[in-house]
Amino acid sequence: MPYSWSRTSKAETLTLRPHRSLPIRGFAIVFLSIFLFAMIPLFGLIGTSLLWGMLPFVLLTLSGLYWAFMHTYRTGDAREVLHITAEQVTLTHTPPKGPPLTWECNTHWARAQIYVKDGPVPHYITLAGNGREVELGSFLSEDERKQLIGELKTALKPTTPAV
Repeated sequence: MPYSWSRTSKAETLTLRPHRSLPIRGFAIVFLSIFLFAMIPLFGLIGTSLLWGMLPFVLLTLSGLYWAFMHTYRTGDAREVLHITAEQVTLTHTPPKGPPLTWECNTHWARAQIYVKDGPVPHYITLAGNGREVELGSFLSEDERKQLIGELKTALKPTTPAV
């Protein structure tokens, strides 16, 4: 699951991050395999002038593949942290590039909403309060957003002190 909860006696923290199905070690194996398979046809051309005609295309293809994988990994550096205490809710969105974006609200007024069909994606989750509405978990899948909304509403429910 690309999100996790951590709870203490005074606060709950939700950390969300994009899911990456291919870890960096898997990328190294895939890239090395593609490199080796791309070199097989070139072995027969060693010592001929055709090698120099084919080599730039193979290297260009491998460079493009490397750039595409690295771009995907850089976009996976996004992260959202939702910190809930009895007094305040703080959402910090850290994009791959640029400064972190922060939203704060009194816990009493904060509420989680889900737009099943009216949002930019199905089951669009937002947090509302303090005169603003911010999205949460835009990089999660639809099933993950469906599961998260229940947990989020439970975490935001006000607790009444024992008398």
